[in-house]
Amino acid sequence: MSALLPGIESSAETIAFTPTRAAGLARLDQFVARTGRHYASHRNYDYGPDRRSNVSALSPWIRHRLITEEEVLRATLARHAPSTAEKFIQEVFWRTYFKGWLEQRPSVWTAYQAGLTRALETLEKDRAMAHDYREAMAGTIGIDGFDHWARELVETGYLHNHARMWFASIWIFTLRLPWELGADFFLRHLLDGDPASNTLSWRWVAGLHTKGKTYQARVSNISKCTEGRFRPEYQLANTAEPLVETIEHPKRPIPLADPIPEGDFLILVTEEEGRIEDLLPRPAAARLGLLATEARSPLAIGAQAAAFAKAALSDALSQGGGDQPRAPASWAEEIIAAAENARVQSVVTAYAPVGPVQQRLVEVQPTLAKAGIKLHQIRRAYDELAWPHATKGFFALKQKIPQVLRGLGLAG
Repeated sequence: MSALLPGIESSAETIAFTPTRAAGLARLDQFVARTGRHYASHRNYDYGPDRRSNVSALSPWIRHRLITEEEVLRATLARHAPSTAEKFIQEVFWRTYFKGWLEQRPSVWTAYQAGLTRALETLEKDRAMAHDYREAMAGTIGIDGFDHWARELVETGYLHNHARMWFASIWIFTLRLPWELGADFFLRHLLDGDPASNTLSWRWVAGLHTKGKTYQARVSNISKCTEGRFRPEYQLANTAEPLVETIEHPKRPIPLADPIPEGDFLILVTEEEGRIEDLLPRPAAARLGLLATEARSPLAIGAQAAAFAKAALSDALSQGGGDQPRAPASWAEEIIAAAENARVQSVVTAYAPVGPVQQRLVEVQPTLAKAGIKLHQIRRAYDELAWPHATKGFFALKQKIPQVLRGLGLAG
């Protein structure tokens, strides 16, 4: 057995991704002591699903905001100085950066969806590509490490971040498969499947996000950071030429959030925000939970991801005594019926960033307006403070992290 890194000798730690706020807070409490130098030293190593002591694995709970970025930062800064936990704090802000960046360039999401449609159509004509696509997803393509990660993703709904990068690079540059198909594979199976983080991470690997700069999976790096578990010798592409696109993605202002309405209102809880009560000055007349998980992809959503999203929303609703979440064909009909039952004309929901939930909300607004119902989308202070700085590369937001922390009343 290869020598382990200092501090990892007794690090067996399998994480149970239980989709509840209590479980997310428990994992945060368990890991927060390691968000300093331990995380900075070991974060790039993928020791396997039964040894996750070196990474927080909080992303599934943060994705659905059963716990929030602010809670994670507050707990971290209560244990460490900002300089000690710098790498971990930056990792929290990477997710924020992607969401803010895509919010200002929503055409990237629609272009991805169009590209996915074209790629799926190509599979119907190109038998060789269709064969490689199926083998890659099944984890039977024959590339050391890659096959393991494909199976791990489907079975657990989670991958170490470094494994995600290696996987995406091999998919794009070695297998020569359309990046949109790989991004869709991830989005369908990841418990933390997020339109912004997932889409832009795949584009970054491909050389589309930072124009001309790709991420190349290398045998030496994979071998080192998996402690020799995987070594795909002579199996990987030697070059990673950046992909190109002809479409331009204009920058738009971030849409304004809405104020809290006067009088009674109905709360609409979605998989984007499990803690909307934190943002409200008074209780709502009623609560409704609607799922848009199936809209992540035209293909079937993975069992692990679908179950986590549904149970997470169920847990969020249970905190305030709401009914079980629904996934109706028509959101408008459900919202109108719930508003009528509650005898209100205002519906409050958390602002949904670019993705399936936002698409649903855009679609329902004309119908709601005809029924005399006003939809109010409110936004967290964290997003209001951080998103506007996600203008170019991550560095621009990175420089503003102390300012954002101060704005939240945290040490910065």
